[in-house]
Amino acid sequence: MAAVETPFTINIPDSEIEFLHKKLELSRFPDELEDARWDYGVPLSDIKRLVALWKDGFDWRKSEESINNELPQFTKDIEIDDFGTLNIHYVHQKSEVKDAVPLLFVHGWPGHFLEARKILPLLVEAKPDEPSFHVVALSLPGYGFSEAPKKKGFGLKQYAQVSHKLMLSLGYNEYVTQGGDWGYAITQWQAALYGPKHVKAWHTNFPETWAPTLTKNPLLYLSNLLPWSAKDKAGAERSNWFLTKGIGYNMEHSTQPQTIGYSLADSPVGLLAWIYEKLVQWTDDYPWTDEEVLEWVSIYWFSRAGPAASIRIYYEVTLVKDFVQFRPWSRTPFGYSSFPKDLIVRPKSWCRTIGNVVFEKIHNDGGHFASHERPEVLVADLREMFGKGGPAFGVVPGKNGY
Repeated sequence: MAAVETPFTINIPDSEIEFLHKKLELSRFPDELEDARWDYGVPLSDIKRLVALWKDGFDWRKSEESINNELPQFTKDIEIDDFGTLNIHYVHQKSEVKDAVPLLFVHGWPGHFLEARKILPLLVEAKPDEPSFHVVALSLPGYGFSEAPKKKGFGLKQYAQVSHKLMLSLGYNEYVTQGGDWGYAITQWQAALYGPKHVKAWHTNFPETWAPTLTKNPLLYLSNLLPWSAKDKAGAERSNWFLTKGIGYNMEHSTQPQTIGYSLADSPVGLLAWIYEKLVQWTDDYPWTDEEVLEWVSIYWFSRAGPAASIRIYYEVTLVKDFVQFRPWSRTPFGYSSFPKDLIVRPKSWCRTIGNVVFEKIHNDGGHFASHERPEVLVADLREMFGKGGPAFGVVPGKNGY
């Protein structure tokens, strides 16, 4: 029987909001080269405009009320092997459809539980001839309002264990998953560790993988010598941009997370610039509003453990020596959706090496934050994968979504 859930409401103390405003009041900005635009990073004019609004115009209480009204939130204590008990924050909304499919949504960085905000009402909706889902979207340990690990070595296996034990505690002994960014790696581990007994299928919007090698994938390796399609060439160009111009943050997170952590924890301007850069550059011309950006970044500023805790996952994963085990293959049914402005965009043939592929969809637009940028598109893919006639229909016994 599922344990009782403890309701959670976001209620940041007035003193914390006042402290943020004081920090913003004392902000000191760097200089900027003429006509720098985005060539050197986030433009100074963007940050000055956002800081001015954050300090004098942005209403956190309005955002807080909206989030609390829209998202049913809870906390649970989850015990993790060798790491004790962590108090985990999560969103849990059930569909009116009794036999809805239990689905766990897992975010990444610089995302958080709000990435599920737009897809949640779509997934739980009861629609004729389309599957519905019971949705759980957790704040990963160290993110949002979840407690952070206190000891070194908390890696992908531990994040996967937290996610899995949360689902079991809610009475979902069999379920499916969806994730992007770190959510992709975490749900891949879940599929390997707990599927297909518990994790019946998994889907990602970030099918990141390595180039095939002559020793491990000889035929696939040789096929790369043939002319590439226009889409594959565009994907390679996007991937090359990220690996040459966009990956600096990753190197810092992976090697010296504590050092950059001081800036993220102490300077709201530093945190804003660090995340805003990714929100803009990792999306496909998504029309971010200033209020939307500030709400997104405020979740990090007001987070339970502070923003530095969220980036340590990069360091822990980098310590893993066996990169085959870093991305384990499993026979759990796997589906993916690929968006052209994601960070790493691979050919179909490469993506088919990730797992037991039963569903794939290549889109013509969209970027890294699919659930936020293209919520209707992502949900349509999930409904197709798990709906009647879909390759994962009925994978959860007795829960077909209708």
